Amino acid sequence: MAVILARLEQWPALAVVNALFSALCRTEEFTRWRGISCMGASVARLACEDMEAARVVMRRFLWSLNDESGGIGWGAPESMAEAMSRHEGLAQEYAHLLLSYLREDGPELFQDGNFLEHPLLQQGVLWGLVRLSGCRRDLLLQLGAGPELLPFVRDDRTTARALAALALGRLGQDAALPALQALAADDTAPVRLYTAEGEFADTTVAACAAQALELLHGQ
Repeated sequence: MAVILARLEQWPALAVVNALFSALCRTEEFTRWRGISCMGASVARLACEDMEAARVVMRRFLWSLNDESGGIGWGAPESMAEAMSRHEGLAQEYAHLLLSYLREDGPELFQDGNFLEHPLLQQGVLWGLVRLSGCRRDLLLQLGAGPELLPFVRDDRTTARALAALALGRLGQDAALPALQALAADDTAPVRLYTAEGEFADTTVAACAAQALELLHGQ
């Protein structure tokens, strides 16, 4: 991954970003996820050079997740999270919006939810919160992250359960302890996750829950 990113740095960041959008829609797992890593790194590099240009890209991601856009927003939550993991300024401005995609709409005066109904987009947000909880934990806790993750540890999808477990452990959510213990004891379903290092890891939901429990106990 490092070699790919080094090669991309030879090109203007905005040009790289524009070229990478098509990769986010690819069905090939390897191409899509590497595209997400490269997109996030390139948006972060763009933010270092021209913050307003990076905001335009982030707003493009946000628009793609809007029902009115007419699109689906493939890779948008993951790309946003990767960019925010690499640039603190972007995280400060947009982390609350990523979190809002797992929150229901509230009363009109206090509305902070933009709940995404699409299962794959939900998993994208979960992956993004796992990514950010590894490097922007304090910020997520300031934003009240945690409770919206709890329903996903009982989700029908193995990937959603695994990602929710990891995020809850990293965020130190004691309320998740019984659910995590149940997953660690019984949920041997296999799952394949993309890591912050740009590699794929084959594991199980139980192993992810056990890792989360270790983090909770350590905290």
